[in-house]
Amino acid sequence: MSKSVLAVILGGGAGTRLYPLTATRSKPAVPIAGKYRLVDIPISNCMNSGITRMFVLTQFNSASLNKHIKNTYHFSIFSSAFVDILAAEQTPDNPSWYQGTADAVRKSLRHLQQHEADYILILSGDQLYQMDFNEMLENHINNNADISIATIPVAKREASDFGILKTDSDNWITSFIEKPKGEELLAQWTSDTGEKMKLQGRNYLASMGIYIFNKKLLVEMLTDTFKDDTDFGKEILPKSLEKHAVISYQYEGYWTDIGNIYSFFEANLGLTQDLPEFNLFDNSRAIYTRARMLPPSKISGTTLEKTIIAEGCIINASRLEHCLAGIRSRIGYGTTVVSSYIMGNDYYQTLEEIEHSNKNGIPLMGIGNRCFIKNALVDKNCRIGDDVRINGGPHLADADHSLYTIKDGIIVIKKGAVIPNGFVI
Repeated sequence: MSKSVLAVILGGGAGTRLYPLTATRSKPAVPIAGKYRLVDIPISNCMNSGITRMFVLTQFNSASLNKHIKNTYHFSIFSSAFVDILAAEQTPDNPSWYQGTADAVRKSLRHLQQHEADYILILSGDQLYQMDFNEMLENHINNNADISIATIPVAKREASDFGILKTDSDNWITSFIEKPKGEELLAQWTSDTGEKMKLQGRNYLASMGIYIFNKKLLVEMLTDTFKDDTDFGKEILPKSLEKHAVISYQYEGYWTDIGNIYSFFEANLGLTQDLPEFNLFDNSRAIYTRARMLPPSKISGTTLEKTIIAEGCIINASRLEHCLAGIRSRIGYGTTVVSSYIMGNDYYQTLEEIEHSNKNGIPLMGIGNRCFIKNALVDKNCRIGDDVRINGGPHLADADHSLYTIKDGIIVIKKGAVIPNGFVI
């Protein structure tokens, strides 16, 4: 069945809410869980569901994403599998950039139509979840649906951040509203989400931004019926309810939208729990990424508590607690890191480079000696000197500095920043 499906992964807009992580890379290229990129999640979900023909649509800061996909997803020459990047391109009939989710797919139709498929699966490139798309596809086919929308029950406090919909007793979608605001309006949008979900106070059905369209219908919509509409959630889906059979596929597993720094930070640190909701240790739902030939990590004299350490790290810290240390992380003696995500480094310094840095008083790549770091996100290739104190928390106001940004009490050290000895944030 999965042979009849083409997947389209949307690279997202400029990702301003994830700034400064998106200052030099697109949202799907942001490193997650110490060794993956966000785009690996939807690609892995597709591969685990037997869907092996994928297009990734990108526009902003796409160089690192292109490089990651080129270096990672290689398939046998005897298979029809591929992960292809479709960067926004100017053509005689389309001189502008992507204007929204639907516009991005519209401008890519000439590439999609070259492949035989009955269904188009549309995914977001910035969500964390593990889902079998075959179940959703089966539900779509068995119900003779034109469009399926994956939905997840959410609580009242989250409802205004999503497209919320209502269904009838057979799960056909009857109405749809984008990000409803205000008590009175929200009260009208509760749904019967099932006993288990109701007990958790999750009475609203939110769109997950995951759609299955019958291919023929999608082409017709984008080129004719709704040829001037640019967005699926705001325009095309609400307008489709009257004319087409649109069904809800309710998903109740773990799913989070990586929309801002806080949700990104929480999702990563959540992986350090004893039984995290997102299971990286699942035999049947592996997360795939670039295979790096890195040495095992080396740890000396460090107390580790609820911490994930990726490959190739050299850690001499005194304590790491509730932390993620990404690939090639280096952490010096006497350093304590608490509730933080250290993304690691893209390469190792040579002995000559280390000697040169020491001679010129430049901090080495990684984190120096006797530092204290709490509630921080340290981006790739940072150099943090000795005796540095970085103490995030709700006591800090949002701010943007040349070396770091503070958002929701989380201190984000910018990619490649050099933090001198004794610096205090």
